Amino acid sequence: MTERMIIGHIENIDLPKLGIKQLTVRVDTGAQTSSLHVDNIQRTSIDNKPAVLFDIHPEIHDVDKKVRCTALLHDVRKVKSSNGQSEQRYVIKTPAKLGEHAWNIEITLTDRSDMTYLMLLGRQALSDHFYIDAANAFVASHG
Repeated sequence: MTERMIIGHIENIDLPKLGIKQLTVRVDTGAQTSSLHVDNIQRTSIDNKPAVLFDIHPEIHDVDKKVRCTALLHDVRKVKSSNGQSEQRYVIKTPAKLGEHAWNIEITLTDRSDMTYLMLLGRQALSDHFYIDAANAFVASHG
């Protein structure tokens, strides 16, 4: 078994393929899959493979700033949100980096505009990589 890093209930991660650095995420062991707040999702293709085009607002305090991203479509899944509603969501697979640890994660794309954090880091992304210190924030990253 590899060494697991201890992380807090809030951390900053990088999503380098999406051009996102230091995105504040809430670690959520109740969520199976990670989810990211995006706007303007459109189906497209990259080299004849299904893909999605979307906007991310990486700074919670600056909603006017947006980053246009393109990613290959990994899957489309029915996901039950925290309010009990089921919806079809696009799923992408992308590298993530937290502190010195880099790994690939699946992320569902959705409207989280009514949530405090733009991204949830779910169980699937956490599984064999981390232990969670629920009492602290920014244990592995710097807030």
